[in-house]
Amino acid sequence: MAGGCKKESGAALPGEIKVINMGITSFAQALNEQGVTMIHVDWKPPAGGDTRLMELLKKMKK
Repeated sequence: MAGGCKKESGAALPGEIKVINMGITSFAQALNEQGVTMIHVDWKPPAGGDTRLMELLKKMKK
């Protein structure tokens, strides 16, 4: 992805910022545009985040 984002005077965080982004593509794009060193993981919650479906899947695994 992009190179490192260097500390500017008055920045809240010291040194280079490195990010692992999980699932939010627009956030990854914004980081990339700002030159932040990052890795994007294409992650989605199990069962699309449907808690009822997740419980059913857990029962099937037993």
